[in-house]
Amino acid sequence: MEKQTELLTEELVSKGFVTKDQNNEIRQYRQLGIFSLNSELLFFVYLSVLLFTTGIGILVYKNIDSIGHLAILAVNFIAMLVCFYFSFKKAKGFSKEEVLFDNSMYDYLVLTGSILACIFIGYVQFQYAVFGQDFSLVSLFSAALCFGVAYYFDNKSVLSIAITALATFIGITITPQTLLENDVYSNPNLSYSGLGLGLVLILWMEYSSRENIKKHFHIVYATFALNLVGICCIAGLLEDYWPVFVPITAAAIYYFYKRSYQITSTFMFVLSLLYGYVGINIALGRIIDLLNGSDFIQFILFCSPFYVIGSIFLFIKLVQKFNKEKHEGIQ
Repeated sequence: MEKQTELLTEELVSKGFVTKDQNNEIRQYRQLGIFSLNSELLFFVYLSVLLFTTGIGILVYKNIDSIGHLAILAVNFIAMLVCFYFSFKKAKGFSKEEVLFDNSMYDYLVLTGSILACIFIGYVQFQYAVFGQDFSLVSLFSAALCFGVAYYFDNKSVLSIAITALATFIGITITPQTLLENDVYSNPNLSYSGLGLGLVLILWMEYSSRENIKKHFHIVYATFALNLVGICCIAGLLEDYWPVFVPITAAAIYYFYKRSYQITSTFMFVLSLLYGYVGINIALGRIIDLLNGSDFIQFILFCSPFYVIGSIFLFIKLVQKFNKEKHEGIQ
């Protein structure tokens, strides 16, 4: 990693972006061996927010009979107000551009307040059924609240909560555990809903990109849209009407493949390849099943080890090529 950094610095020097004197100063600074604990400390702050909100949930669950519903709601509401009070006090207001707090700790205060707000909304609905028997409205209301908070305070974590709540509203959960057991694979309506939500996220991302509205949020929208569309396309390829999803899957993978280059996101690029690989293999399996030829199937089984090895080799080469072009673009 250090060698690669030095090579990149030399490239900047050769292209005139960095002078020789500046390069010497950079080398001297690196030789000091100074490193920053900022990322590690922020990770522990994020972990403490999750533990704090989880602890509140456990406390409520174990002492709900002795504490009382109104007392729980009051404490939750007050804690939420305190978080948002100090956040509003230090916030610089809404802007289309990226706006950061002078102290990054306030970002976690906004995150804490948003999680407490979602807990408050969910608890009120569970206990008092203010939205009737439709619990999906809790997710919709939470999503609307978190979208507003995310854009006002410029918080990507809260934006992720908002999109997740919106996906939950239509019945889709996006977690590693539920990717294999999600109802979207057995419910065609969820496939259409997921594709629709993914398309909405893509359209908003493209519109906000053109209007220059929070362009740094695009990686969040693109990642969620990719997972939604990828999951739903795979679910569609597993159904009887799978030929309809072949061009949809191909178009979606091509779009996200090109978009990953524009955003320069290795994570998004790898996900695009993985979803495309799974989709291609499902489609090939469907075609082989239609052919129903024993000799041909035996030939496929014979070639399968070479196919797997070739796929792994091609995957590695594509990722290496992407990272190389990504670094060249930075230069």
